[in-house]
Amino acid sequence: MTRLTARALVAVVFWPSLFFFWFLGPFVLFLLSTTSSEVCPRLETRAEFLAAANGMLPMLIVQTLIYAVPVICLVLWNRLSPEPAQARHVATCIKLFAVATVIGAVWDYGSSLICDGYGQAFFSTAWQMTSYLPIISLLINIPLYVMVFSLGRAYSTRDDITEDGVVHQSQDNS
Repeated sequence: MTRLTARALVAVVFWPSLFFFWFLGPFVLFLLSTTSSEVCPRLETRAEFLAAANGMLPMLIVQTLIYAVPVICLVLWNRLSPEPAQARHVATCIKLFAVATVIGAVWDYGSSLICDGYGQAFFSTAWQMTSYLPIISLLINIPLYVMVFSLGRAYSTRDDITEDGVVHQSQDNS
């Protein structure tokens, strides 16, 4: 398999995962969370709120693994055609992704505990402060999305095409 073919296969995974998982995924996962208007009124005790929040942990793990697909594609692309400048950007993307994942998990867990105000009497006000985390998450995710999109575009663009549109055959079939 040539490097060009491998890069194309990674692109086939990268672009749909970026669109569906990163841009549409948060809406779907929010609808599935315990903050829905049907679940909150049924929770009356501290133990029920903890059970609902802890029940959300497997979904958070799956969500994180799904969200990691575009970043994994960037790492694979970087392995296929290593370039120092892009490698630094990939490393920055990984760091931003890790921070965004932690902030998102704390926000999701905290919002499950307070459940839009129904459970505030059961837990400390520190969990109520998690309602500000989406602002911080947005400030981290915007540069992350821009970097991942631009790196994906750079990696998935064929480098054997010149500016005048001529395709050059490369001898690199590794």
